[in-house]
Amino acid sequence: MSYLKNIRTMGRDANPFFRLMDIELGAYGKGEAVLFMPVRPDMLNGVGWLQGGLYSALCDEAMALALFPLLEDGEAIATISESTSFLQGIRKGSIAARAKVVKRGRTVAFLEGRVMSRDDGTPLSSTQASFAIIPDRGPRPKGQE
Repeated sequence: MSYLKNIRTMGRDANPFFRLMDIELGAYGKGEAVLFMPVRPDMLNGVGWLQGGLYSALCDEAMALALFPLLEDGEAIATISESTSFLQGIRKGSIAARAKVVKRGRTVAFLEGRVMSRDDGTPLSSTQASFAIIPDRGPRPKGQE
């Protein structure tokens, strides 16, 4: 079953990272996606801010989810480059990652995403990324469909 079919039928349970981080699915499709994540005490760094890698990780997941609906059957993706600018920290509440596909080429797609406070919309980070589009390589071994 494809990732998108799994997301549609299982929701966040289709992605172990979503379960681990309590990520909620927002709207997705047509080259855009939104994900939400609470800021928990166990996600904070040593000085009490949300650890910066979590901004990037959430945004990466949102960008992937934005791209998946634009793929042909059997195509896969992999992040090949990502740059995040951190604008402001957050200590509590919830964050939202909004992503969109800027351009989908034959072998590479370019995306952008933003993370903001879900509570008041304060911009927290901005990310630009490129994803490799991997063509269908035929049947996969049993259990890896």
